[in-house]
Amino acid sequence: MSTTTTPPPPKKVNHIGLDVISYKGGKTTLCAGCGHNAISERIIEAFYEMGVQPWNVAKFSGIGCSSKSPAYFLSLSHGFNSVHGRMPSVATGAMLANRTIMGIGVTGDGDTASIGLGQFMHLLRRNLPMIYVIEDNGVYGLTKGQFSATADLGSKLKTGLINDLPPFDCCALALQWGATFVARSFSGDKRQLSAILKAAIAHNGLSLIDVISPCTTFNDHEGSTKSYSFMKDHDEPLHALDFVPYFDDISVEIPDGEVRDVEMHDGSHLRIKKLGHDYDPTSKFSALAALEDAGKKGEVITGVLYVDTSKPNFFEMLQMDDAPLATLPESKTRPPKAVLDQAMEELR
Repeated sequence: MSTTTTPPPPKKVNHIGLDVISYKGGKTTLCAGCGHNAISERIIEAFYEMGVQPWNVAKFSGIGCSSKSPAYFLSLSHGFNSVHGRMPSVATGAMLANRTIMGIGVTGDGDTASIGLGQFMHLLRRNLPMIYVIEDNGVYGLTKGQFSATADLGSKLKTGLINDLPPFDCCALALQWGATFVARSFSGDKRQLSAILKAAIAHNGLSLIDVISPCTTFNDHEGSTKSYSFMKDHDEPLHALDFVPYFDDISVEIPDGEVRDVEMHDGSHLRIKKLGHDYDPTSKFSALAALEDAGKKGEVITGVLYVDTSKPNFFEMLQMDDAPLATLPESKTRPPKAVLDQAMEELR
């Protein structure tokens, strides 16, 4: 009597032939329920579904709970955990040395808006082509939950302390200082955050994504404005988002006046569906006005606030060679003696 065995089903792979395991990382050591873990899951999904080669990605972080996150996704990628608040300069140097890599930085509201604010501002004005994710929980989770610079005025700690300082809005700063893709999302909104991350991957400029990511240990109580319950009650989506990657069929009819279609640098399409807001995502004025209006109403608007696909990125502004600087021979990177002599003569 012969027996037959059913062959195992073929592995599900993306369009470059990799399974989702190739995009995962180590086991998280963050607190159970931490919003940061949900963000890591969305990053895994977005990079897998977009078919990004993980070995061509460099992950950057500073110090804080958020800066542990890169260990939990894209284990086949390069990684650099930098000094507190100094991730932008490390990322800038690495990407200038090799402009062919895709950079993703994961940071926190303390790492960015407090000790790292100066570096953050210069990253914005340079429009470095990388994804910059702020895991924003309004507290310093690694040092027992003090208010961060993004904590809202009047919000309350678990200890009962009330915040009496106005916050920095990282999206407003990004809009003012030069980021060409600015979005805000909530770690609990899988669909929206996934679409935003895919659009950021397709964007050839600085993509700033501020993600409200509740801290279950220190900032998920009544009185917090960055808790799960507060976000569920006060989240005001600007629009519904769909994303069509360049390798999928994009010949879909778009109804006039209902859907805004933004073509990204790689040919992908970000579809922005109106949800009762007369909003132009290509206008900085509209974005800043929407943030201001939401703040007055006590709402947290989420979605793609601003996108500009026309502004040159840092590499283009510097007119850099297409070849990575790290691979160029000395004859191209070192000026000849005659040029140095001329420069010295001009300084006499």
